[in-house]
Amino acid sequence: MMIILPELPYAYDALSPTLSDETLHAHHDKHHAKYVEVANTLIAEHGLEGLSLEDVVARAERQGLKKLFNNAAQAWNHAFFWDCMTPKRRDPQGELAAAIDKAFGGLGGLKEKFVQEGADHFASGWAWLAAEGAELVVLSTHDADTLAHDKRTPLLVCDVWEHAYYLDYKQDRKVFIERWFDTVANWAFAEAQFAAAQGRQAPWTFKLAA
Repeated sequence: MMIILPELPYAYDALSPTLSDETLHAHHDKHHAKYVEVANTLIAEHGLEGLSLEDVVARAERQGLKKLFNNAAQAWNHAFFWDCMTPKRRDPQGELAAAIDKAFGGLGGLKEKFVQEGADHFASGWAWLAAEGAELVVLSTHDADTLAHDKRTPLLVCDVWEHAYYLDYKQDRKVFIERWFDTVANWAFAEAQFAAAQGRQAPWTFKLAA
C-alpha cells in the first residue's frame, strides 16, 4: 500500500476568484505532490507500508521521525484541506449551526475568531475549527502539526502557509482567510465531521491506494 495524491474534488478554476486556478495548480500539483512523494519514500525506508496515513503520522511523532512526520502530516493536512472547500458554499445547518450559536454567538462570531486565529498565527501553519464531542474550538497548529490523530475531530481547516495564498493575496493573509470563510468553506463537510465527533458516523480518513 502507498499513499497517493488525491485529485481535487472540483475543477482547478472552481474556487475562483477566492483561489485562482494558478494557485490550485501550484499548491496541489507541486506542494502537495512533493509531500506525498517524500512521505512514500520515507514510509518505505522505515518499513511502514500498509499502515493508514493516520497511523504513520502518529508513529512518526512517537518515534521522533521528524522528516517522516512533516511530510506525512502535510500530505494528510492538504488532502483534508481540499475537502474543506466547495464552489457551492452554504451556511451551516442543523446541530452544527446550533453548536456555533452556543460557542460563538453565531456564524459572525465564529468568523471573527477563526480569522483572528489564522491571521495572527506566526509563520506557517493551519487554522482549524474542531470539535470535542459537541463542544467547538478554534485553534491553530504550527508548520506540519495536525489533528490527524488528535482527540478533537477537525471540522474545517484553512491552510495559512504562504504558498496557499501568496499568488492571489501577496502578504495579506487576513483578507485571504476572510474570503475563504465567506465563499468556499464547506459546511456540509463540517456537518458530517461534527456528526463523527459525536460517534454517529466514521470521521474523514486519508484514502490509500492498493
